Amino acid sequence: MTTTHLPVAQARSRAAYKNITLWTLQGWIAMFFIAAGYAKLTEPMTNLITLMGWPAVAPENMVRGMGVVELVLALGVLAPLISWRVGRPLLLPSAAGLIVLESTMLIIHALSQDIGLAVVNLILLGFTIPVLLGRRTA
Repeated sequence: MTTTHLPVAQARSRAAYKNITLWTLQGWIAMFFIAAGYAKLTEPMTNLITLMGWPAVAPENMVRGMGVVELVLALGVLAPLISWRVGRPLLLPSAAGLIVLESTMLIIHALSQDIGLAVVNLILLGFTIPVLLGRRTA
């Protein structure tokens, strides 16, 4: 390989690593929110209150509705797996929706001094923001 091809090869390599990293983050985000949404839809409210606390002060319909929203947004993050052309337009608003959800829950957990769940939402933001920013330019 000549030296003139080296920058092109490095750029391709960086792009490949970026893509792998973003897909890994997307997978983790989707796994978390599919599990969380499924739990909110299927678990009895007493279990959800024991696990998370905040459902005790929220109407059951709101908790179940959040489960649906989490599932839909998680599937939107994975939509490009089916078709990049069809899925990419779904990915960006899904990632943005998850950022809004995570930020809101971070504030709620921080104000209620539930530090463990606040940290979880902070970590989720650390996964989701790079996905939104990285896929925005892809």
